[in-house]
Amino acid sequence: MRHLFSAVAAACLAALLAFLLLPVAAVLIRVPPGSAWWGEVALDALRVTLLTSLVANLVFLLLGTPAAYLVATRRFRGRALVVTLLEVPLVLPPAVAGIGLLVAFGRAGILGGELSALGLEIPFTRLAVVLAVVFVAAPLYVRQAVAAFEAVDAEVLAAARTLGAGPFRVFRRVALPMAAGGLAAGWALAFARGIGEFGATIIFAGSLQGVTQTLPLAIYAQFEQDLDTALAIGGLLIAFSLLLLFTAKMVPGWTRLRSTSTSTSRAGTSA
Repeated sequence: MRHLFSAVAAACLAALLAFLLLPVAAVLIRVPPGSAWWGEVALDALRVTLLTSLVANLVFLLLGTPAAYLVATRRFRGRALVVTLLEVPLVLPPAVAGIGLLVAFGRAGILGGELSALGLEIPFTRLAVVLAVVFVAAPLYVRQAVAAFEAVDAEVLAAARTLGAGPFRVFRRVALPMAAGGLAAGWALAFARGIGEFGATIIFAGSLQGVTQTLPLAIYAQFEQDLDTALAIGGLLIAFSLLLLFTAKMVPGWTRLRSTSTSTSRAGTSA
């Protein structure tokens, strides 16, 4: 019976892997070898995606890292509610996220009057793409960052404070290096999520070639016009995703190896 269950479990694993990998392999097999990779549509979408994703990542790294550190290292009333609210975008359908951004920051939205008075028109601009990416990807990073900071030994942080280090110094010199592996893994996953964002972006930012059309939007636009271009862009996105996934899996191991090497080196020096 034990061998029977193991065989059934292995068959289930094989079936699941086949189902999940077949569409990915099909795209890679059908990617055209010609100039579709470097067509105007693909290059415009690549430039827009990289620019907006990098800006969005900078925003949620600067805001999300200190926020995650606070949530991870402080116990305060309403903490569970704060954590839940930070995760709300993770469970929202992308279309709802796009509509929410539109009615919040659009011309007729909640903040539309104030933004117009400042001369800001956000919808259907690159800034709208950035906000859409931040909205859908930041919670993924913050969630992982909280877990990374929670894994840091609290006694080490307390010892640093005892030695006279201020809160920012403890955060920068102790907590960040110790949580670096988890933070990098969270960033890689959030970056991949942001690059693949579609629903919120098309509603809030539109699909204007060279302006707001990202790689996923370009695939959608080219699907009925030029399948080769759509497949080429799809292959490019798969390559990005695999690279980021590989990075997310490998960075924690590299960090542990580096920490172990450093500790061994220090021990040898002390001896």
